[in-house]
Amino acid sequence: MWIIPVIIILVLILTSIKQIDEYERGVKFTTGKFSKMMNPGWRLVFPVFQSYKKVDIRTKAVDVPEQEAITKDNVSVKINAVLYYKVFDASKAILAVENFRYAVSQLAQTTMRNAVGAVSLDELLGEREKISTEICKVIDEATDPWGIKVENVELKDISLPEEMKRVIAKAAEAEREKAAVITKAQGEVEASQNLAKAAEIMATTPGALHLRTLSTLNDVSSDQSNTIIFAVPLEVLRAFENNDITKIIKK
Repeated sequence: MWIIPVIIILVLILTSIKQIDEYERGVKFTTGKFSKMMNPGWRLVFPVFQSYKKVDIRTKAVDVPEQEAITKDNVSVKINAVLYYKVFDASKAILAVENFRYAVSQLAQTTMRNAVGAVSLDELLGEREKISTEICKVIDEATDPWGIKVENVELKDISLPEEMKRVIAKAAEAEREKAAVITKAQGEVEASQNLAKAAEIMATTPGALHLRTLSTLNDVSSDQSNTIIFAVPLEVLRAFENNDITKIIKK
């Protein structure tokens, strides 16, 4: 008759063996009270008066849903993010908060809306990394009593109203036109300065103007479609009028 009790004990022991994987930690309760942490391996959890909960301690990525918020300068935007966190104390994650996954997600949403409301639209678009760091710091401090470490927060997308997109596009186009006008004006100033220097050099250097004239003629004559008109001295024209050209040639 002793076989039946032995079988019952063996079945009880086998059903009491629980496996904790390397990336998990177990929180053990005895008669409803927290008794100990269970490390990876096979652990005994006797039914009826003992229970346990597993906690995954790997880094998790939480996709924070798109939130509608109003910036400091009263611009309505839609923003979403991704949050990375991990559990560093499994007992706190179970005992200090009812559902730490849901709690972290809700905290990230409210913190993100508050952070957007504290900055202007230009700051939100131009200092995204700084704002992400501030959001991460706030969430990390709030989740520390839950045994959770927030590692990083990344703002993924910032959606603007269509009318605001058009305003920003017009402002960007105006800035590009302004830069083009300034660049053109600077080029004209530099060109005029170079021309003034060249004119001064030609005026003070004997033969420089003639050399420049010959160089220009050489460039123009390379294209047969160009017509070159020379300025003839007035004395030569008068010679043609007086039919004295033959005399000039003979001389």
